[in-house]
Amino acid sequence: MKKLFLLLLFSSVVTGAFSQGCLQAWKDAFKKRGAYTVADDMHRKVYIHFADGEDSYCVEGKARVENGKIQSVFLQFEDGTYELMDMKITNLAGNQAGIENGISEEMINEKGEHFFVIFVEKLKPKKKEYKTVGGPGDL
Repeated sequence: MKKLFLLLLFSSVVTGAFSQGCLQAWKDAFKKRGAYTVADDMHRKVYIHFADGEDSYCVEGKARVENGKIQSVFLQFEDGTYELMDMKITNLAGNQAGIENGISEEMINEKGEHFFVIFVEKLKPKKKEYKTVGGPGDL
């Protein structure tokens, strides 16, 4: 019984750390590499990070952007179909959410779920690095 409890505790901690890592890893990548401008369009490859404490998780989806603001969000099912998040979504101030450096402002829906939209395809590529060489022992 003790082992089962420890296993469940460990798995919940790892899952929580991974899901928090989803958003943080993308924030770190965008901070380091920068982002291309998110144009007004339907963006078909976005990650939606639901930030609800221990139950945080990321799902794939798509989002419509108009005038630099997120208008609608769709969540993707495993079979590839989408479902519109058919409710009012705003930033924490009650306005349409903007996008900064490839990631939306924190958003909230009518259910009280907090989430971010991550525009993964707008991440700039890694900068080129010089190829290093070893010493004569590497020949």
